Amino acid sequence: MSNEKKELAVAALRRGTVIDHIPSSAVFKAVKILGLEDMPHAVTIGCNLASKKLGSKGIIKVSEHIFDKADLDRIALIAPTAVVNIIEDYNVVEKRPVSVPDTITGIVRCTNPKCITNNEPMATKFDVVAREPEIRIRCRYCNHTYTGSDAKIL
Repeated sequence: MSNEKKELAVAALRRGTVIDHIPSSAVFKAVKILGLEDMPHAVTIGCNLASKKLGSKGIIKVSEHIFDKADLDRIALIAPTAVVNIIEDYNVVEKRPVSVPDTITGIVRCTNPKCITNNEPMATKFDVVAREPEIRIRCRYCNHTYTGSDAKIL
């Protein structure tokens, strides 16, 4: 066998979004959060790929679609190491890490059945109380605390 490097060739995007450096354990959660099951455009999902930074990582490529900030805020909760690349004419025109805002409104459901947000028509609000070693959020109304990976994302 030769010592040549071999790589899997995936079609380059003319226009779209690439979300890279997703922890492998969060790739399919990200697919669900972004609603990619119903996406009418081409979607490429890679999981358990080699990564110097994470050991293994995932990547999601979506052609002809640019995600809005609210979608990316959802991803930041489960994959704070993710990096978003916006592609135009086959070139990266923007590259940025995802970031979790200090206050998360309307994108996480409180699992406390007694929380007012589960009994009244109102938006949930969570405050980020820790970012390291993992993201922790607390419901502003009932004070229940969750890790980002345990949060019930809407």
